Amino acid sequence: MKVVAIVGSIRKESYNMQLAQFIEKRYTEKLDLEVLSLKDLPMYNQDIENEAPQAVLDFKAKVKAADAVLWVTPEYNGTVPGVMVNAIDWLSRVDKVMIGKPSIIMGASMGNLGTVKAQLHLRDILFSPGINSPLLSGNDVYIGAVHTKFDAEGNLTDEGTVKFLDVVIDNFLNWAKKYI
Repeated sequence: MKVVAIVGSIRKESYNMQLAQFIEKRYTEKLDLEVLSLKDLPMYNQDIENEAPQAVLDFKAKVKAADAVLWVTPEYNGTVPGVMVNAIDWLSRVDKVMIGKPSIIMGASMGNLGTVKAQLHLRDILFSPGINSPLLSGNDVYIGAVHTKFDAEGNLTDEGTVKFLDVVIDNFLNWAKKYI
């Protein structure tokens, strides 16, 4: 299954980027995952949405070509980061490439609750009319104390978290098949 990961952090040492890259490496036999960069996306502007810059067109084409989307969000000020909202704004306009495309949400933070608030907000956003993405429920991935769970090479070392991800990824792949 072709999946794109949209990570809501552009920080070099982002734990959420490490999580997406770990998933890309660990489940390479199960899914074809491409982690997309949000660094080059300009701020959404309705004045140019019909003649969007090439970076936007390329981003939207990759999402459109994917069977599903993995959203990996940090939590900034109790909600979804601006770079992720900007990406969603672009995806929700003109050709609306997310409509009907299955999604799963994950997130990691140094706090104990992971990214609970951000994921709740993102869930609401993904149900909006311009996105309307079905979401896998009951498989919430909130990784707290993430700074203690990755080694220097970006490997997730917490055995319980890895086992949980194994189950969640299998559940997602089985569930998403009905949408593709």
